Amino acid sequence: MRNLKLLHSREHGPVQALGSPQCFCLRADQGTLLIGSEYGILELDPAIRGVMNDISLTVDGFLPEDGSGHIVGIEDLPDQESVCIATAAGDVILCNLSTKQLECVGSVDSGLTTMSWSPDQELVLLVTGQRTLIMMTKDFEPITEREIHQDDFGEGKFITVGWGKKETQFHGSEGKQAAHRKQTEVPPASSSDDGRPRVTWRGDGQFVAVSAICPQTGARKIRVWSRELVLQSTSEPIPGLEQALAWKPSGSLIASTQEKPNKHDVVFFEKNGLLHGEFTLPFQKGKAKVNELLWNLDSTILAVWLEDVKKEKNSETNTYVQLWTVGNYHWYLKQSLHFGSAEKSRLVSLLWDPEIPYRLHALCRGWHALCYDWHWSTDCSTGEESHLVANVAVIDGDKVLVTAFQHSVVPPPMCTFQLQLQQAVNQVAFHTDPTKSADLAVLDASNRISVYRVGDSTVKDPTVTLGGSGFKASVETPHLEKTYRYFEVCCGEGKQVNPLTFRLFTWLQDDTFLAVSQGQLATHSIIHHLTGGPEAEGGCLHLRLSVPVDGDVISLCCNPKTRAIALQLADGQILKYLWEAPTPALEPWRSSTGSAVQFPSPCVQTALAMIGGEEAILGLTDRCRFFINDVEVASNVTSFARYDDFLLVTTHSHTCQCVSLRDTSLKVLQAGFSSSSSPNETLRKVERGSRIVTVVPQDTKLILQVSSHGIAAAPCQLQDSKPDFGIGQVVETIVKNGIIRHIDEHSMLWKSQSCFCKGKSCLTDVLEFFEKHSVLGLSESL
Repeated sequence: MRNLKLLHSREHGPVQALGSPQCFCLRADQGTLLIGSEYGILELDPAIRGVMNDISLTVDGFLPEDGSGHIVGIEDLPDQESVCIATAAGDVILCNLSTKQLECVGSVDSGLTTMSWSPDQELVLLVTGQRTLIMMTKDFEPITEREIHQDDFGEGKFITVGWGKKETQFHGSEGKQAAHRKQTEVPPASSSDDGRPRVTWRGDGQFVAVSAICPQTGARKIRVWSRELVLQSTSEPIPGLEQALAWKPSGSLIASTQEKPNKHDVVFFEKNGLLHGEFTLPFQKGKAKVNELLWNLDSTILAVWLEDVKKEKNSETNTYVQLWTVGNYHWYLKQSLHFGSAEKSRLVSLLWDPEIPYRLHALCRGWHALCYDWHWSTDCSTGEESHLVANVAVIDGDKVLVTAFQHSVVPPPMCTFQLQLQQAVNQVAFHTDPTKSADLAVLDASNRISVYRVGDSTVKDPTVTLGGSGFKASVETPHLEKTYRYFEVCCGEGKQVNPLTFRLFTWLQDDTFLAVSQGQLATHSIIHHLTGGPEAEGGCLHLRLSVPVDGDVISLCCNPKTRAIALQLADGQILKYLWEAPTPALEPWRSSTGSAVQFPSPCVQTALAMIGGEEAILGLTDRCRFFINDVEVASNVTSFARYDDFLLVTTHSHTCQCVSLRDTSLKVLQAGFSSSSSPNETLRKVERGSRIVTVVPQDTKLILQVSSHGIAAAPCQLQDSKPDFGIGQVVETIVKNGIIRHIDEHSMLWKSQSCFCKGKSCLTDVLEFFEKHSVLGLSESL
């Protein structure tokens, strides 16, 4: 039940250079970008927003001087301190960036269409203009050469003994002639296909997949080859198969796209060439073309790069990037980046960072380079106990799935109610006022803010529907109160190349929102106060003021009770934002000793809490280090939640600990986390991989979600082994009035756990049974 939260975005450029960018790669050890154009290569340093190296390839004749040349591949080779460049004319060039010396290490007379290096950079695969594959070592010594198009299926050919063959099946009304009927021919590739072969490697570099158009049929086929270019398998005939190709780094599936008669799908293949699942893109057939698919480093996000299909020569073409994730066999569209139709903002190349899993790099035609850092975040409401309904919002394309855990506990993609928007959603924010915690603001891909409020409406809102996937519950639903439009234009920023200019969207007061953007320098930020109400002429938000920040803001958290706001900079420094002052200002966040607080490492989740009468900031890194102010109190925390005077954390040892923050100190907390080993009234065992979603205090209820491991399990039943929950299942466990209960994922019926205990009816025996099987019991001391 998590969303992708944009921690920060950087925009670099435009730079003054000849021609237009064609491709790029990352020089990770230097933190620079290597960009190829029709005249040469250029090294861009984002830190100084300037060009470090500009190497021409026209001087030595590798590219023509008239600008008609094309670079088909570029790869940084740190071990050789060089960059490898492949041109469409057939030259493979090594360029030493220190000496700017060029060396042609090989040439193919028929030209090159693709160059692809293995993940370990031990091998390089070249695709020639004569439709052949050339495998070479990193020293450019040829290993073997093969034709792309083979009549044989490959070494993984299926073996059959005749069972299930068409000739032996009963054909009913079709008659015996059906056994000899030929398969329907696959139509040729669509006119929007660029015809170029696509190459993708498995994460371990042991296999490589190549998608190419068959010269006999004109349709695309995917073939899987070994490192020695031995054909392993060929995909089954797929009508409408398109050019995009991406092998999941974990190795399980190969992604491509398919245009069907009534929809456009992303389809998945196994290594043996058989189809294995799909999901549908939110575009009508023939409206959009998929250029590329890209998996991120840990295989959790699939990026889809699309553009509009041109109907006329001079028609505008919009480009998009969508980020998809999967959970409980449901594909969620989590982020949608609309780059518009301006020539300077058109995408040229897209690339996931090879070292940081959630960092995405984009290159635009106007020599703009963009960099985005995301991380997982749970968007849940916070407020006073009498007003807290424990709502959690999940982004799913143009819908927001809201689950009110006070009323129902259901696994995603089910929900209590859903909000239907006109555009894909990028950010959601609950009201920070404790008495209005159920109100919700939604920021979509067109930079419109939709405000939903609970109560004060007797008319049913058509954009709000109860239930999801057939589940319904009796709960008070919000209604769409107003929509603000295009606030980036209203801020006087003009047309932006960066589609995600604003991040860390926060609903501060009824008509006041906070948002953060990049400053004039990449290391600076700006906090924007955006107001609606009477000042919002024409439904457009008004920019009340902007506060510059000398640092890159990566998180913003607010204490609903004290109204304090804390900012975290990229270096871990914590600032207090005095937003209620006549002139809003920033000052260092100080501990009780008067020293400025700085996290030892940047945190991806932060929160404010009162500890022993002192307001402190809590932080959790992506490496499970948990800080209170600048003190590391634990190094094995996987998630945490704060409610009132209590702190709840889950750990790598599969436990959940509830700690009182009243009348305590940092030293006591640190000692308590380090000494907790045996179960007691504050420590309980939980299912492996469980993370906290939210707390429902009225029912002393804690909501956990099991992380995605393996395949979905059967309905949760406790026998002689540990409970086996399904992928991403939301599990609720309660200790209330002496009865322990949980929600069954499939039947959605509340059941007393005693019915699973082999006839045990004694309450003492039931409790002992659950303690033995590591089921969480949250003490009533909460």
